[in-house]
Amino acid sequence: MNVRVSIRKSINWRPRVHTALVLCATSVISLAAQTLTTLHSFSGADGETASQLVQGLDGNLYGTTYKGGANGYGTIFKITTAGALTTLYSFCSQSGCTDGENPAAALVQALDGDFYGTASAGGAGSHGTVFKVTPSGVLTTLYSFCAQGPPCTDGSTPYSALVRTTNGDLYGTTYEDTVFKITTGGALTTLYTFCSQIQCTDGAYPYAGLVQGTNGDFYGTTYGGGIIVCYQGCGTIFSITQSGTLATLYDFCPGEQSCPDGENPSAGLVQATNGDFYGASYWGGSNQNGTIFEITAGGAESTLHTFCSQGCADGSHPSGLSLADGNLYGTTLFSGAHDGGTIFSISEFGSLTTLYNFCSQSACADGKNPEVPPIQATDGTFYGTTNAGGASGYGTVYSLSLGLGPFVSTLPGFGKVAEGVEILGTDLTGATSVSFNGTAAAFKVVSSTEIRTTVPAGATTGKVQVVTPTGRLSSSVDFIVLP
Repeated sequence: MNVRVSIRKSINWRPRVHTALVLCATSVISLAAQTLTTLHSFSGADGETASQLVQGLDGNLYGTTYKGGANGYGTIFKITTAGALTTLYSFCSQSGCTDGENPAAALVQALDGDFYGTASAGGAGSHGTVFKVTPSGVLTTLYSFCAQGPPCTDGSTPYSALVRTTNGDLYGTTYEDTVFKITTGGALTTLYTFCSQIQCTDGAYPYAGLVQGTNGDFYGTTYGGGIIVCYQGCGTIFSITQSGTLATLYDFCPGEQSCPDGENPSAGLVQATNGDFYGASYWGGSNQNGTIFEITAGGAESTLHTFCSQGCADGSHPSGLSLADGNLYGTTLFSGAHDGGTIFSISEFGSLTTLYNFCSQSACADGKNPEVPPIQATDGTFYGTTNAGGASGYGTVYSLSLGLGPFVSTLPGFGKVAEGVEILGTDLTGATSVSFNGTAAAFKVVSSTEIRTTVPAGATTGKVQVVTPTGRLSSSVDFIVLP
């Protein structure tokens, strides 16, 4: 396979030719309560084209930029919710860029406080890396793909974020063309290589990362492969066990040239409390501008929304989903009222509301072309990034207030009895109790934004609650107690 240009590198890329969403307590969104604030405009020197954000244990937000920084090959940054940005690391700081180049995905934080991520290029093999970085910016390269030279049997070009399991291992994908497991010490195991079947009917090009289902298996999408209707396939949805047994759950565009169900999913999946998974296809749908879909763990797929169904006022080319307050949230890369993309919410039943149209300000000072969905931080506000726009045209970090209240979240979101859990929140100092679905747990307040606890005996799946001097905070999603 030839390495193809990523969607992140060229937002006009269209690699196909036809041949024939984090759930919180349910609330009602008030359109009048929406306020978007540009927290930071990238200048290039401090980065360009930022990833999805992640909230750290310290309450700050962390992310990567694909380009820019001191050496032009991307950065790792920290930004406060008030907008004060610190560049923690600039890639290609080592000779030959052995520390990596062009990080494209969000970071994931482990219980030890360090972050883990991927760089899509560079490293000892020049085909990407897996790295660890401390909150202060000390970077360690854990693994370099294709370090032994072609053929890159261990994979190449990791564009996606990693996912951490309860045992501490990390799982991810490479665009060329694998699913892998890696320990925090850097020992990598290739679990599956796509295109192992004739004409890549098992899928190809897993651009997005994985999500771990409540049954312990992983679920994901491939941009290409599957039934050959589109050029190099229309994409698939798959499940894979922790030991590497893969099952194709769904082939997009199964025998229909118009692809009303969507095609080429470039984003990962999210699992809602009903057990179903939700995702977005970049192309396809009745208007060929992408879809939002739902799929059961057994592979029954349904289309919830087709974009450009309102003359493209609803946006085009969705960029993935996050989960919050009983709804799915996402962005579209293009269209909307000012052709700068949108932020939207959509219910599990397909009712879509456009929350914000980018380029609403002169010269798109509010940002343009958001390629990743926003996340909801524990203060109740949403935070996200755009690819372009802002004061210098290199993208922005923004906040979007919908009038939602604070909550707590857990790291990780599931675990067994006696396993450690970090609780993230705001104003946690002085907390008097912690409970898992009503079962009290021993805990230690580490800081105003972090509580350390363990899953108590007798706990069942449900909300985690923390009682503080100012009130009771509930988790945004059910904590899953594993057997």
